[in-house]
Amino acid sequence: MTAQQIVRRWAWLGTLVIGSALYLAVLAVLADTDNPNLFPTLILLGALVVPLTFVTFAAGRSGRWLIDGPTLGGSLLFGGVVGVAVAGLLEYDAMRRLGALPMLGVGLIEEAAKLIVPVVLVLFFGHRYRSIGGGIVIGVAVGTGFAVLETMGYAFVALLQSGGNVGAAEQTLFIRGLLSPAGHAAWTGLTCWGLWRFAVEPTGKRFLGFLGMYAVAVGLHTTWDGIGGRITYAVVGAISIGLLLVGLRKAQQHDGRPVV
Repeated sequence: MTAQQIVRRWAWLGTLVIGSALYLAVLAVLADTDNPNLFPTLILLGALVVPLTFVTFAAGRSGRWLIDGPTLGGSLLFGGVVGVAVAGLLEYDAMRRLGALPMLGVGLIEEAAKLIVPVVLVLFFGHRYRSIGGGIVIGVAVGTGFAVLETMGYAFVALLQSGGNVGAAEQTLFIRGLLSPAGHAAWTGLTCWGLWRFAVEPTGKRFLGFLGMYAVAVGLHTTWDGIGGRITYAVVGAISIGLLLVGLRKAQQHDGRPVV
């Protein structure tokens, strides 16, 4: 492995160290000055550091970047914003009509909403993104964007409900930020694994495989939200990350095959 590949493979560690240092620096200044203008920066960094580290890990796991920087950033930003907006609208409409929305419904809506940008990429730019591994990373980036925006919302609400208590927001940021790679990022990555396998080889079997991956993601999501608790998070998180790593390994083997 070359020096450049080593740097790419371990870029996630630099992302974690630098991001954590920036977060702690902002937190220290906020604690010292009580300047409320720093709240948005603190919430952004707290929600972003760990998820972005996970995206960097997935993107450079093989020692090369599976997708380019603009695609990575665009997937994270647009995928997250579109996913949050569509999911919020559909969940609001469903709750208004039904009075309550079961956790299965939340999982179905959110996992589908996060697929909008990946499906657009497949349909209109499929010739540029033929790598299954790259597709998985796009899914991880979209799920990360969704998780970051969701975490920022929860942290802001915690800050308001606590009367401006930074500790309440910090606890929310820590818990949700730490867990997000095992949640939305992994689930969307799994679904995009199935989506890109179908896009590369559009057969009935591969389409059923995509639907199966979507069902797995919805099931993991529903279990996470419906049961909750440390044991559930540990078990579901381990399954989610484990399946994602298997997907990245299999994608690496597929993408490395010679074209005949």
